[in-house]
Amino acid sequence: MLTSKLLTLVLVVQPGRVLLGMKKRGFGAGKWNGFGGKVQPGETIEQAARRELLEESGLTVDTLDKIGNIKFEFVGETELLDVHVFRTDSFNGDPTESDEMRPQWFDLDTIPFDQMWADDRLWFPLLLQRKKFQGYFKFQGHDVILDHKLEEVEKV
Repeated sequence: MLTSKLLTLVLVVQPGRVLLGMKKRGFGAGKWNGFGGKVQPGETIEQAARRELLEESGLTVDTLDKIGNIKFEFVGETELLDVHVFRTDSFNGDPTESDEMRPQWFDLDTIPFDQMWADDRLWFPLLLQRKKFQGYFKFQGHDVILDHKLEEVEKV
């Protein structure tokens, strides 16, 4: 039986570019990703998303749009990762490196998918088009997708 771990992911999007962070340590180290992490006890999912964005990039946001929900299963692991994906188009502050992430802007035509999680290239286009989605990805290790479902939805 799989247990579930509640996580957040925030993508900061500007006209023609997206802010990603190089994960420096821990789960997903060495990959470019959005900003996020675990939801702490007593925190709402959105509060966790705001806190993680601030901790990892130094940015605050006025509004977060919940755009997706993806569940990740890793063969041999007993925990299902339940990731709530947010998009924001406006922020306050300047992206600042933290001990966990090194932020960098990427033009939309140079997103480094080869250095990201394999599933990102499948759902990122939906996020960039502001289309809401739900997904499930089953991984062997951290690089091979064994199975997946991804669908556009009206509401997340």
